[in-house]
Amino acid sequence: MTNKPSEDRERVRQEMVADPRVVEAIVAAVHEQVPVYAALDDSRLPEVRAIAAWGLERLLHLWATDGRLGPADLRRFRGIASARAADGRPVQAVLRAYRVAGTVLTDEVAARAPRLAAADAFALARMLLATLDTLSEEMATAYAATSEDLAGDRSRALRLLFDDLIAGRHASVGALSDRSARLGIQLPDPYCLLAAEQVAADRPDLAHETATALLDALAPPGGEVTSLATVRGSRAVLLLPLAASERAGEVMGEGSWRGCVITGEGLDRIALAHRLAADALDTAPAHAHRSGQVLTDADAQVLALLAGRPAAAPGHIARLVLGPLAEAARRHLLDALTAYIDSGSANAAARALHLHPQSLRYRLRRVHELTGRDPRDPWQRLTLDIARTIRD
Repeated sequence: MTNKPSEDRERVRQEMVADPRVVEAIVAAVHEQVPVYAALDDSRLPEVRAIAAWGLERLLHLWATDGRLGPADLRRFRGIASARAADGRPVQAVLRAYRVAGTVLTDEVAARAPRLAAADAFALARMLLATLDTLSEEMATAYAATSEDLAGDRSRALRLLFDDLIAGRHASVGALSDRSARLGIQLPDPYCLLAAEQVAADRPDLAHETATALLDALAPPGGEVTSLATVRGSRAVLLLPLAASERAGEVMGEGSWRGCVITGEGLDRIALAHRLAADALDTAPAHAHRSGQVLTDADAQVLALLAGRPAAAPGHIARLVLGPLAEAARRHLLDALTAYIDSGSANAAARALHLHPQSLRYRLRRVHELTGRDPRDPWQRLTLDIARTIRD
């Protein structure tokens, strides 16, 4: 004799709610199949896990009791949608995550009740379809309303957008383009990302002043492109047109600031650009911050290499630092640099290469002109030394 359908449903419900592997399977599937969720950092996953656990329990309860979503459920779904609008996660991705979760739920039910009665199977399918239809409408409405509120406070909306970009919460250029279009802006592409801080700052609000001052000094007036600024701890972080990188050193030299500017990453890798810049400021020695000297991609990659953090391939780092010196036609300049670094003086290097000292010094000046790095400067000599070593 078989159990009544409701008894089968309740047994499966209890088993699944008590098994923590079901929630983990849902979170893993969403993380794998929905790109926006794959880009979330570890701090966001507990929230995803908590929503999955609550959603699993509610859906199984509705199935076991032939119930429907109530006002409290709808309020919670609307709250989730509003939170996702605030943190920039597209509503399409959120709804897709629920569909993926529904598929996992169905598979888990089938694994526990392979001979489920037809009435129970149909009830599960009907409940999932009805629930997804209702929450799609409720969440889309709440998401749109919150998005409109955020767009009304334009400065806050732009700051939230940039916060999401540097946190890696936009996994595709398409999603970023959609959000930018809703805000009526065009992001700089190509861009430079500048992270900057006041030296020996002891005021917690100074980072905001730094961001405002740098944005005023470096952002081009008017135009179609929108520059963005936000704050991370004691640092100002700016997203600017690429041309601003040429003036960053000049502007930074006017105040007691130090910074790092990254220019070699795409719009889909703004989070990586920020991490490179932040790590560079964390690890660079004091003598790397000469007056008017802003750290660059090359400095950041060398520092990542020295700190044992993920860095570019050695060949790419060498090209970043050496630039035109890597070309065969300028081998004589690279040889002069190598002799100077190995011997420690221009005179000794000239003797090793059978050159007049003035000829050797001229070649070192050319190295400086072509790479932007002065072999006489301790930090820049180190980066040049590392680059020529890993190149060989």
